[in-house]
Amino acid sequence: MDHVRIVEVGPRDGLQNEKTLLPAALKIELIERLAATGLQTVEATSFVSPKWVPQLADAAEVFSAIARRPGVRYPVLVPNLQGYERAKAVGVEEIAVFGAASEVFSQKNINASIEESLQRFAPVIEAARADGIAVRGYVSTVLGCPYQGEVPVADVVRVAQRLHAMGCYEISLGDTIGVGTPRKARAMLEAVAAVVPMQALAVHFHDTYGQAIANITACLEAGVRVVDSAVSGAGGCPYAKGASGNVASEDVLYLLEGMGFIYGVDADALASTGQWLAEALGRPNGSKAGRARIANRAAQHA
Repeated sequence: MDHVRIVEVGPRDGLQNEKTLLPAALKIELIERLAATGLQTVEATSFVSPKWVPQLADAAEVFSAIARRPGVRYPVLVPNLQGYERAKAVGVEEIAVFGAASEVFSQKNINASIEESLQRFAPVIEAARADGIAVRGYVSTVLGCPYQGEVPVADVVRVAQRLHAMGCYEISLGDTIGVGTPRKARAMLEAVAAVVPMQALAVHFHDTYGQAIANITACLEAGVRVVDSAVSGAGGCPYAKGASGNVASEDVLYLLEGMGFIYGVDADALASTGQWLAEALGRPNGSKAGRARIANRAAQHA
């Protein structure tokens, strides 16, 4: 049976778009609880300017305090060399860089063209590789942009190919505003897989229109074996009106179980963590599978 690796992005992509600011101690507990479920990759934080993402201003403090488990990767997002140096100083072993497939999104989000953003990342990737630090690449807006609408697949392919050629071991293809549908998602993935090996690709879906699980299913059927998700469906995209969070990790687990994939995560422990996080954020649990699992457990103990 095939193994699927989940990249848990809740502590970074999830929390960075949540309005409720959480104390560092709670973030540390979240990361440790997630790693204890059997997840192999837990994206811990982002070394961006606190001015842009106040929620993650405590990146160095949080990362330094995590009791890291052997065999678990704790990547962090870095926007530039300054962020990279801060991350390196606290012993980070894997980083992620991000580019957009949409020219307009790139200009509005980071005030640089796609080409300029790639040139900005070149020294970061070179430095990381020289230091023996793995680099993952994100491509955002792969199925649509809040400003330009449709994004040509050729643009997604070009950016993914460049990041891979620059030294990113894995490229995560992100539907940032959650507008994709299964046929388009699969076609986009297969177009990228024609130039970047499928085993070096991951998918990252937001659930704005309720299509994330359907999109992941289509991409698993096309051969992808790495899926990004966030416990409790945390997060959203500040640029997309009405955008809901990332697809919930608990829902992805339920899908993988039903499709017969091996994933190695304790579903009950993950559901409990998702409920705990939702309560800490003061909002409803964004995972249907998580809510169902908790309700079933409560009924059994009633």
